[in-house]
Amino acid sequence: MSQPSNQPVLLRDDDGGIARLTLDRPAARNSLSVALMTALEEMLDAMAADAAVKVVVIAANGPAFCAGHDLKELRANPGHAFYEALFTQCSRLMMKVVRLPKPVIAQVHGIATAAGCQLVASCDLAVAARDARFATPGVNIGLFCSTPMVALSRAVPRKQAMEMLLTGEPIGAEEAVRVGLINRAVEPAALADETMAMARAIAAKSPLTLKIGKEAFYRQLELGLDDAYSFASAVMTRNMLARDAEEGIDAFLHKRAPIWQGV
Repeated sequence: MSQPSNQPVLLRDDDGGIARLTLDRPAARNSLSVALMTALEEMLDAMAADAAVKVVVIAANGPAFCAGHDLKELRANPGHAFYEALFTQCSRLMMKVVRLPKPVIAQVHGIATAAGCQLVASCDLAVAARDARFATPGVNIGLFCSTPMVALSRAVPRKQAMEMLLTGEPIGAEEAVRVGLINRAVEPAALADETMAMARAIAAKSPLTLKIGKEAFYRQLELGLDDAYSFASAVMTRNMLARDAEEGIDAFLHKRAPIWQGV
């Protein structure tokens, strides 16, 4: 079912430095239409420069977190140009999640399949309901999940990634925790509260430190061991010179709560 053009496909709610983005195409199982991906891109760009936002949570309305690409939209727009533009946009969106200078947490219920699983794997952290399911089932319809593979293979061990990609079979939340796709599996009724508790714990930290740490984490993963240590040493040196590092160390030594300034 298509979404009325005047109805928003993405909702935003801010609470104490935590921005909750809610995918809102429930009738389409929150599949990543061009409109939804565009809305996500625009929102992430806006939040990158918004000092009031410290943590981002991506959640969803309806029975599913995200069922991947909108197959009806794909079939309605056959041709190389549309396909290339859509998959390029999806890859750009996932990179915006990774490059956003704020931690991003996926709050997952129902299913997260194909590009929906890719979105979960691209987020820095993920909390899921115990009955959630994850899959890269493109192989079942003749469309290998090649772009979801990029995020999945960087989140879980090679053999588990290949099994998901080659069989298309779903895994449960407990298995997703075991292989490292998500951080926690919780009771469905506690999903929102558990996700927000994690978000609040992170939002209480220095925003500058979070920015430095997230960027450094992904950069060092791309380096060899010697280069990673050289890079990380330079990052820590720069971090030590920050006002928030001085404040945090002084607060710890004097047994008081730190007052972060984000510099």
